[in-house]
Amino acid sequence: MPKVLYVEDDELLRMVTSLALEDAGYAVVEAHDGHQARRLLDQEGGFDFVISDISMPGGMSGLEVAQAAQAARPGCRTILVSGYATSQLPALPDSVIYLGKPFRVQDLIDTLGAAG
Repeated sequence: MPKVLYVEDDELLRMVTSLALEDAGYAVVEAHDGHQARRLLDQEGGFDFVISDISMPGGMSGLEVAQAAQAARPGCRTILVSGYATSQLPALPDSVIYLGKPFRVQDLIDTLGAAG
């Protein structure tokens, strides 16, 4: 079962999306911000996917989470989501897949399937 670290500061969105990902066959570990995500990457590692909002409170962005994920496990596939257009965001690394908000959960599941 592929292991996903899902980083989202909106509690309701995080809960609903995590349930849908679990129903689709993923083992999901949740984080509410970048700092918690970083701790989980250090403690658990071994994630097949990291899904993170780009803009989060607490001073650690999704881009930093993506970099930490790559450092913890090279080859970890990272999907960054944002309500901002890509033209409004800093340049994303080639290893990152971008998914715009709002998205349907099925779009996220399809993106995971294509990335895997």
